[in-house]
Amino acid sequence: MEQLVNMQKKFLLWTTYICFFWIISATVDTNSSSASNTTITEGDNITQPNCPRQCGNLTVPYPFGIGIGSGCAIGRWFEVNCSTAYDPPQAFIARGNIQIYNISDNQMRVANVVAKKCYDESGDIVDGYTAWTDITVTPFSFSESNKFTMIGCDDYAYMTGGRGSENFTTGCRSQCYSAETVVDGYCSGIGCCQTPVPKSLKYYNSRVRSFNNHTGIASFNPCGYAFLGEQERFTFRGVEDFLDTNFTERIQETVPIVLEWALDNITCNEAQISLDYACKENSLCVDTNNGLGGYRCKCNEGFRGNPYLSPGCKDIDECAENSNTCEKICINTPGGFNCSCPNGYYGDGKKDGRGCIAQNSKFPVIKYSLGIVFGFLTLVIAITWLYIIINKRKLIKLREKFFQQNGGLLFEQQISSIEGNMASRTKIFTAEELEKATNNYADDQILGGGGYGIVYKGILPDKRVVAIKKSRVMDQSQIEQFVNEMVILTQVNHRNVVKLLGCCLESEVPLLVYEYVSNGTLFQHISNCAMTWLSLENRLRVASEAAGALAYLHSAASKPVIHRDVKSANILLDEHYTAKISDFGASRLITLDQTEVTTLIQGTLGYLDPEYFHTSQLTEKSDVYSFGVVLAELLTGKKPLDMQRRQEEKNLATYFIKSMKENRLFSILEPRVLREGTLEQLQSIAELVKRCLSLDGEDRPTMKEVAMELEGLRKFNKHPWANQSVHEENVGLINNQSEASDLYTSPIPSNDLYSIQMGPYKSTGEFSGQHISDSSRLMFPVNSPR
Repeated sequence: MEQLVNMQKKFLLWTTYICFFWIISATVDTNSSSASNTTITEGDNITQPNCPRQCGNLTVPYPFGIGIGSGCAIGRWFEVNCSTAYDPPQAFIARGNIQIYNISDNQMRVANVVAKKCYDESGDIVDGYTAWTDITVTPFSFSESNKFTMIGCDDYAYMTGGRGSENFTTGCRSQCYSAETVVDGYCSGIGCCQTPVPKSLKYYNSRVRSFNNHTGIASFNPCGYAFLGEQERFTFRGVEDFLDTNFTERIQETVPIVLEWALDNITCNEAQISLDYACKENSLCVDTNNGLGGYRCKCNEGFRGNPYLSPGCKDIDECAENSNTCEKICINTPGGFNCSCPNGYYGDGKKDGRGCIAQNSKFPVIKYSLGIVFGFLTLVIAITWLYIIINKRKLIKLREKFFQQNGGLLFEQQISSIEGNMASRTKIFTAEELEKATNNYADDQILGGGGYGIVYKGILPDKRVVAIKKSRVMDQSQIEQFVNEMVILTQVNHRNVVKLLGCCLESEVPLLVYEYVSNGTLFQHISNCAMTWLSLENRLRVASEAAGALAYLHSAASKPVIHRDVKSANILLDEHYTAKISDFGASRLITLDQTEVTTLIQGTLGYLDPEYFHTSQLTEKSDVYSFGVVLAELLTGKKPLDMQRRQEEKNLATYFIKSMKENRLFSILEPRVLREGTLEQLQSIAELVKRCLSLDGEDRPTMKEVAMELEGLRKFNKHPWANQSVHEENVGLINNQSEASDLYTSPIPSNDLYSIQMGPYKSTGEFSGQHISDSSRLMFPVNSPR
């Protein structure tokens, strides 16, 4: 039915194409082009004669100029200090320590500075500093495209600033009590907060404080941060930002502060009668709207170049650069161009207008012919649309039938019983959307398959890459299994569990849409000995992440979930080799007062819990046993069940336990694991595996205990100095001052320091700032981490 509708749509498109073909054959192509103003960084002359134009990767156009006192800039605040102490060289504003990243017609983007305060798990401060920037004495001001941003789960931040005698104060607070409540990409008060700032600020000072010194949350959020920066350049990455030890350096390098610049503090009317008027020929003067005065120059329409340098802006030859603008003849004029027609033609000569028409043209005959064609096509289109509408109604009824056949009513019934709004986030996709995303389920889009269906790679209209699970031909048992997986995943929200993005129930077979996990399965990586990334440290990390996800499913989800098919093939790895638990087709929801559930035996041989196999009593400890087999795989590199091995080695779980009992554990471990681990560490891991593989479920640890123990075992690979306290950082050209633990008692640097910004670098105080000195002596931090 759907193929028939698609054929009808193609016929409609074909007839429309014929119609437009007639129109195109009788008229000219429509192309439009216009000359646009160019920036001061374009053109041949962008600097004063004999002045350099590049400092490292930065182009420095006039009125800015490279060199202190070189005469290459229009004034001292537009001088750029190009420091060759870096490779490549770095540019700084005038006599200060603010690094310049970019200069445009009216803005500069400069290096950032971040306020910070960190705590240990007992609530003691281990690191911190304030951040400030002062450009009071310069012709620059902070753009309103910046936003004041604060990161943290137990923090609030203040920002004070002003321009002249006007003062400004704003603040931001953010609270969250668990890592699961933090949502990536959202900065609305849960882990991240943003607030706008007024335009034309000349200085600011920012500080971070905590409500409860991060007690109870320091494990996933030890620090609070605050900074001013360009809003469009920062995206909140949730817990990943909290745990990023290089967060300050990353913000300084990737989220610049935007400054507005202008000449003098006078209007265009005042400047045009001044001897120092900067705008040259073929340019116009533009007043700033920042409330502080000042003006800028820009080339007139149709001209390009640097409007601050003689002989001014040059005319653009539109006829040479836009050869398709005119149909026949193009005549360049100052600031524009004209189109004309040769003798024997009439019209405006423009391709996007009437063009040039021969005086003996048969245009009236073509018009009449087109009228007949249009009438015929209108009739065909009307009949076709009527036919499509009738068949569309039939298709709607067919899709309603598929919806009921694929368990839609059962799904709605189970979803309605779920508390909260997790289920409401699941998108219902149309069949057409998913067919287009997978190129009509092409074979080259297949990612893999299993007992419940085939998984395809798809690209949604918003360019998101997804994995689409298409069930096989369904019977009643498969419908219940499919609905069960959807219900479970709508209630799961964990960074190490594959996210369900939506489903489609209106096709012949049901489909699930997941986030795309790009690096295959853990089973594939263990089987490939050439995987250089699979060090002991990474094996423990992946195991810890997977154990944490299973522990969340067992105890932290809205309803506890037993996975029932834990295996290395169901642990996916993303582009960062982060573990993602997948495939919930065999999972079961349990109520909080249930300790075991009687079910039909489901699972994978080699991973299946013997106690569950004999009693049919499913408990959380069944997942623990299966996870123990995964740990054994990671240590030995062997498959859980291999009929090619000797009789005593066929089952990895029993072989592992037997090897430990016979004191020959290290003979079965993978050579790389032996090289990288200590004897004590490997023995501890093996003991954990042994407890997980206990035949009596009561003797096995919980998944939470497994996750905590794995996290502890990872520390064996850490350097003994790794946990030492970091000295507090002090950045800015200020007097060294000692400070109490409360950073808010720090004095704001006075304006007579003529400060701007740069940092942070180490010192004994608790400041992070950047500034420009009015002195002729250059000042740079000696031990700057930049």
